[in-house]
Amino acid sequence: MRLQDLIKSLDELSVEDQASLFNVLKSKLAQMNHKESEQTSEDDENRFWQGISKFRETIEQEGIIFADEDFANLRDRSPGRETER
Repeated sequence: MRLQDLIKSLDELSVEDQASLFNVLKSKLAQMNHKESEQTSEDDENRFWQGISKFRETIEQEGIIFADEDFANLRDRSPGRETER
């Protein structure tokens, strides 16, 4: 059955059956969207960890060593920008 034929046959359904079909389709769409967003989240997480791994590999290959002293004075201790009141 083609999509056009299916759409035309919807008119033959009762209002209750149409509402039921709509609810089923809405539920299926929500499930698909949820799975898609989970997959996107997993992909983003994988890319993040791949980036961390690549960074660590580069640091090791270059022989770069970080010490606490390297980060000692990085904090900006100013009160921030002036605001208008």
